[in-house]
Amino acid sequence: MAHGTASILPRAEHVTRSIPEVLAAEGASYSFEFFPPKDDAAEQALWEAIRRLEAVRPTFVSVTYGAGGSTQDRTVRVTGRISRETTLTPMAHLTCVGRSVAQLRQVVGEYADAGVRNVLALRGDPPGGPGSPWTAHPEGLDHADELVALVKGLGTFTVGVAAFPDRHPESPSLDHDADVLVRKADAGAEFAVSQFVFDADAWVRLRDRVVARGRDLPIIPGLMPVTNVRQVERMAQLSGTPLPSAVVARLEAVADDPAAVREVGVQVATELAQRLLAEGAQGLHFYTMNRSTATLEVYANLGV
Repeated sequence: MAHGTASILPRAEHVTRSIPEVLAAEGASYSFEFFPPKDDAAEQALWEAIRRLEAVRPTFVSVTYGAGGSTQDRTVRVTGRISRETTLTPMAHLTCVGRSVAQLRQVVGEYADAGVRNVLALRGDPPGGPGSPWTAHPEGLDHADELVALVKGLGTFTVGVAAFPDRHPESPSLDHDADVLVRKADAGAEFAVSQFVFDADAWVRLRDRVVARGRDLPIIPGLMPVTNVRQVERMAQLSGTPLPSAVVARLEAVADDPAAVREVGVQVATELAQRLLAEGAQGLHFYTMNRSTATLEVYANLGV
């Protein structure tokens, strides 16, 4: 892989290079996602994690929004700072939640001013949280494909979207999920990043459904190493599907030993990563929870 070139790229190039072009050029990519800090202390911890992960030269990094789009301003600021102060390629997050079209245009402009050119366009979770009904802003957008089209019309942006291998909580079927991804591609999306997966077969099924519909859309699977048993239930809530019973059994077998739980979580994530790459995944997207250690252990286990 050519990650070692990141530190010598001109600043504008490493910030603005297109994620799909990098995927095509480098083979398997490795990217990291952070969540927005809620206060200054958390922001300091985030930057420590970013600096540690910068050393392995990921393909790109991103900072998500808080629930209901609640941390938009801090997310935009941190993403801009990444573009200015690091050698990393930032992928900006943008959601429809609680924003008019005029406000969305303004956020896109802020990203553009920071030099950011890769945008992940998401409808976002309902303002009331997962499970509550979706309500669009009266002057906003209702679906991610509409947001993709808006961003593409505002400049030379490369737009990615979300994918749901275990079925979107509001979707009636996996075929519907594949149809939605195709609509996003038709609107201009050039790659997708999936919700975290624990079943490689689920990712393969979604990928194959999209290919069968005539679209060669890179779908980067998301990974989140489990480091404590409490995460298991939380992950099931977030993804809308329970973790595979075999994974839960391995974690519960060592539930009384926190260090062992963490070790098993890293093992599970490593095995899953290896399987996904063997199945043809063009990259891996790590949900870091703003902690670098477990992610770096999985990365090291892959021998990249």
